[in-house]
Amino acid sequence: MFFTPPKRRGLLYNGYILMKKFGRYFLLITFVIVVPFVTYFVLGASESLVKTTQEKVVYNLPYPGLLPDSPLYLTKMVRDRIVDFLTRDNLKKAELYLLYSDKRIVMSLLLARKGKSQLAIDTFAKGEKYFLKIPNLLKSAKKQGGQAPSNFIETLKLSNAKHKELIEELIKILPQGLNQSLTPMSDLNQQIKLEIESLP
Repeated sequence: MFFTPPKRRGLLYNGYILMKKFGRYFLLITFVIVVPFVTYFVLGASESLVKTTQEKVVYNLPYPGLLPDSPLYLTKMVRDRIVDFLTRDNLKKAELYLLYSDKRIVMSLLLARKGKSQLAIDTFAKGEKYFLKIPNLLKSAKKQGGQAPSNFIETLKLSNAKHKELIEELIKILPQGLNQSLTPMSDLNQQIKLEIESLP
């Protein structure tokens, strides 16, 4: 039978006690150091996520209806032009053009997701061209004694910002070679922004 001398047993016991205490201190130090770092990074990630969400432009785009790749889209274009022709009031025409513009922006995004890249770019460009007509309509209305409501101007600013946001989304969706085609759209969007801001 193996026999441990009393002195040796005492040394082993003392070593065991020291290791036990060391283990407790190690766990305590680890807890004190590691937990704050983990908490910091978790909270930082959460704040980043909230910030990203807050940066999204809150603006409801309209339902687009028929898309340009539909055989029936021609009838929609004819209807839009008739409504445009019959709308004589500049303020109402401005509201109509905003609707046409917003719808085409949504169409563009849907077409891009369907893989119809060039048609998506062309549709987006038409939408921004409609938007570009709005500032001049509002200026003409003012000369004739009409004044756009302040909430409509705010709506224009939000829509313009939303369009810019969707340009960035299109860049992610479209094939890399076509991304440069969106540069004129970004320039046009910026031009519209400046014209809206210059409205009296």
